[in-house]
Amino acid sequence: MKKICIITGTRAEYGLLSLLMKAVQDDVAFELQIIVTGMHLSPEFGLTYKEIEKDGFVINEKVEMLLSSDSDAGITKSTGLGMIGFADAFVRLKPDLVILLGDRFETFAAATAAYLAKIPIAHLHGGEVTEGATDEGLRHAITKMSYFHFTSTEAYRKRVIQLGESPERVFNVGAIGIDNIKQLQLLSKEQLEDNLEFKLDKPFVLVTYHPVTLENNSAEAQFNELLKAFMGFKDLRIIFTKPNADANGRVIISLIDKFVSENISIAIAFTSLGQLRYLSLMQFTTAVVGNSSSGIIEAPSFGIPTVNIGDRQKGRERAESVIDCGYTEDEIKNALNQALSTDWQKKSKGFENVYGDGKTTQRIVENLKNIDRISLKKPFYDLLNE
Repeated sequence: MKKICIITGTRAEYGLLSLLMKAVQDDVAFELQIIVTGMHLSPEFGLTYKEIEKDGFVINEKVEMLLSSDSDAGITKSTGLGMIGFADAFVRLKPDLVILLGDRFETFAAATAAYLAKIPIAHLHGGEVTEGATDEGLRHAITKMSYFHFTSTEAYRKRVIQLGESPERVFNVGAIGIDNIKQLQLLSKEQLEDNLEFKLDKPFVLVTYHPVTLENNSAEAQFNELLKAFMGFKDLRIIFTKPNADANGRVIISLIDKFVSENISIAIAFTSLGQLRYLSLMQFTTAVVGNSSSGIIEAPSFGIPTVNIGDRQKGRERAESVIDCGYTEDEIKNALNQALSTDWQKKSKGFENVYGDGKTTQRIVENLKNIDRISLKKPFYDLLNE
């Protein structure tokens, strides 16, 4: 049995990986190992490791790394602590392969520790571009430390190859988040209302806004523009999911809490909805608003418009249902008016999602089974020689 170690540091990441974790756990060819870290272990962010255990998974290691600081220095120190913790965890678990998703600093810490421990890495969602976030550089660095690559589109597969990775180790499997949409039994509107204690009898938007981490202290001003824009839509209800543990994320959390307390009849906020409740809400929402990747990758599969604000997701492939806008109140209002219009609501249902068909987990498992001998001495695949 191959020991497959899957690492997760955030609620959203676990939501994406949970079906893959289940598939690895149920396959006789593999032994599943799970390491949780980052926000999962933080009371401030909901101690979401409990959701993983509630789903029936055994957590093999917990790597504490998240400092109570969202400054640049705090994030850097958290990354260093993560490397130390992962180094010890890998010595104890001795995995044959580590699976990582995405581009956050927790993932980068795990990748660095695995790479230096000579443990092969399989990386999901490489080759993507997000020009407004530090994730951009971390993602490409993780790609170069990884041996296998599972990309979400063909364009991203080509970009990973452009980074010097051999084509036979790079697989276009689609975005794993689409699997949840196709396979989960989503909640009804009535079940959501009971669960959330919030009425969904009027149009509502689902809002996730993260700091633009390659900018300095812009989060407060930008988020205030969004809140001012919302005040122009008196009949619209607003459901906020709070941001991740990124630099300057706490100022957004504070602004959300203040807005909700002053507009309790139309707004509600959650530290963690979990994948089931989040996707269940998405199927009924009028639009997804903010700068989260979920508005780019998952929302189009529901035929739901997205208002994508600013540069955080700049460079990512997107469906035609995604409306890009700037940070100002007027720009956001104009984009919201377009998204909420009857014409755009109708058009969005016909736009194709470029991120696949919901069979990503199956393709990844099939490729993992075909893994035989691995030589970590990777040749650089040089396009100049073609």
